[in-house]
Amino acid sequence: MSKPANLPQQLDHMLRQAVALQQNGAFAEAEELYREILELKPRHFEALQLLGSLALQTGRVQEGTEFLKKALAINAKQAPIHSNLAYALNASQRFDEALASANRALALQSKFPDALNNRGNAQAGLNLPLEALSSFDRAIALMPDFAQAWNNRACVLRDLGRPADALASCDHALALQPAYPDAWSNRGNALSDMNQADEARQSYQRALELAPAFADAWNNLGLTQVDLGEHAQALQSYERALAVNPAAAETHWNQSLCLLQLGELDAGWKEYEWRWERSRIKAGRRTFAQPLWLGDFSIDGKTILLHAEQGLGDTLQFCRYAGMVSKLGAKVVLEVPGELMRLMSTLDGVDQLIEAGQALPPFDCHCPLLSLPLAFKTDLASIPSKTPYLFADPQATREWHERIAAQAEGCLKVGLVWAGGNRPHVAELRKNDARRSITFERLAPILDVPNVQFFSLQKGPSALQSPRNDSHPNVIDYTEELDDFADTAALVANLDLVISVDTSTAHLAGALDKPVWILNRFDTCWRWMLERTDTPWYAQAKLFRQPALGDWDSVIRNARDALAALAGTFAGTRVD
Repeated sequence: MSKPANLPQQLDHMLRQAVALQQNGAFAEAEELYREILELKPRHFEALQLLGSLALQTGRVQEGTEFLKKALAINAKQAPIHSNLAYALNASQRFDEALASANRALALQSKFPDALNNRGNAQAGLNLPLEALSSFDRAIALMPDFAQAWNNRACVLRDLGRPADALASCDHALALQPAYPDAWSNRGNALSDMNQADEARQSYQRALELAPAFADAWNNLGLTQVDLGEHAQALQSYERALAVNPAAAETHWNQSLCLLQLGELDAGWKEYEWRWERSRIKAGRRTFAQPLWLGDFSIDGKTILLHAEQGLGDTLQFCRYAGMVSKLGAKVVLEVPGELMRLMSTLDGVDQLIEAGQALPPFDCHCPLLSLPLAFKTDLASIPSKTPYLFADPQATREWHERIAAQAEGCLKVGLVWAGGNRPHVAELRKNDARRSITFERLAPILDVPNVQFFSLQKGPSALQSPRNDSHPNVIDYTEELDDFADTAALVANLDLVISVDTSTAHLAGALDKPVWILNRFDTCWRWMLERTDTPWYAQAKLFRQPALGDWDSVIRNARDALAALAGTFAGTRVD
């Protein structure tokens, strides 16, 4: 059967009709016409690319991608279609392919703001923030009123640790487009980075007035409510986010941290399993043929691999469960990072210790360390709180004893840690690292307490702040002699007290049953819960908490007063 002679005119008429419908928001009717055109002429270039755009407009990213690819197979010389494809691929988080498509668009048309914006988003997705910033800046130079590019630019400025510039970029986007929910939410993120929680909350609320089903804004509002100490409200915000997007791993994760902070451990541990769906942690997820054990089957007579995850502090805190696993009749293989190997050899219940990266022996099942509280249904009453469960080497401890006693001459011996690890390449960790750490100078009031000999336990780049001269003769620094945690443990065993920010050395002191004072940020890590000065995890730990976000002065003042009282008691009737 031959097609009508006037087919081209007929198709042309249908296409014009479909475009008009699409422009007027009658998407279903427009789509029907495009599909009729494609039945009559399957390789109709305009119908394919317009149907692709329509699919993207209606949120069907995968379908839109396929139509745009079919259009480009017919004519690959159209820069806008390559740019639209880049947009679609970014939406699917296929950032490598998106970057290639954006570059094809720009090869055809170098001064193309949309393509530069899509390229910037691809580069941001590939963790290339400087290149992304350059793409957004080029897009804006060509089109100064491009609100989306100003907003996207703000995201990469945050990634680059420039929140004030990010805030200015959001404000520029909002001056161009005041009812722009994404820009209001990103503005809140920048303010949150700057510890301006009240102002951040107002920006998120504005975003939600404009877009009540904006899941990310509900999630971000929840985080800021935690910063303000409004944990019950934060849980409600997370619920609103999850009602919109039940599979949002970040929101489940944030909800788990909030529940754990509130001491709602049962619900908290269950939600905490969502960590493995988070894009940042997913890459580190271990996949074994052997089943994951979460307390749901007998391990009597079986070999179980317990493997460290996340930070060194997490490993020091949760390795305590190895003995409980062993008591269930299992042979325990524990895998830990190299710097913990010697120390972990003192842990009860471990049959075989393996350094991370080395070949694993045969095993029947496995469990990541931070899933063990879920496996044992740990609640506040059943936290395995017996300390010590790690031990310093007796010989090394004796060797340190002579040196430290000679230096301290009857004074109280106190170890100091003022900064946690710094992970600037991860925005969320960068914020936590900045909030939990202080500078050495901040400790000055504590260092003035008489009858105390201080010892630096600070490792990493922040150790360079430590005095290696006579400016603080009451701070001795042996850290260059400490190669791993067993070395640090032997030194700590000779001290009377450790004063530390929330980092791995605080957990080491706690696990050794050494008195430890933790200088803690207001938006505390979940494990320290809320408003307590003690912790069920470590018998000898005391928490000095910020009363508000960023208020270290109160923390230092309270720790100084407590130390002066302790040193006075320790010194007895000595007069200096």
